[in-house]
Amino acid sequence: MASQAAEVLRLLTVRGETLAVAESLTGGLVAAEITAAPGASKAFRGSVTSYATDVKRDVLGVDASLLEQRGAVDAQVAAQMAAGVRKVLGADWGLATTGVAGPEPQDGQPVGTVFIAVDGPSAEVGGGFGGRKVAALRLNGGRTEIRRESVRSVLGLLLAELEHEHLGNERAQDTEQNGGN
Repeated sequence: MASQAAEVLRLLTVRGETLAVAESLTGGLVAAEITAAPGASKAFRGSVTSYATDVKRDVLGVDASLLEQRGAVDAQVAAQMAAGVRKVLGADWGLATTGVAGPEPQDGQPVGTVFIAVDGPSAEVGGGFGGRKVAALRLNGGRTEIRRESVRSVLGLLLAELEHEHLGNERAQDTEQNGGN
């Protein structure tokens, strides 16, 4: 995971972009992984550990009726958390984790149900690369394993978005240099 975080930070730094994180079940592990990498301060704005549902609503701006209807363990909640932390902390990219690490089910969801989200610059312009991605995970293992795999997965999701956007930009530059062909 340390290499994932370092690569995320490298790509963000090269692009002059920043990252913020909203965490629920991971309780700060994503932020800890990112800040363990040297040079994190060049791209990492900070994090909100929104363990309580009212923090998701009041700090991150997650829709109250969504939380009431579906609970905190939901794909739309993850997406709104990622968008909310971007806004609150003034970052180019937002990450979010929400789910059930156990030992008991929560909000009608079984242990191991996790939603992760990435919200990026293209989400505002509607097109191109980046934007908003949400993934549903069904993880096995104990509480520690579920939380660690959630960290690995959300960093992987962001890394895939950053690499995809980077490749898209290279292709666009190549097309411009070759007369648009």
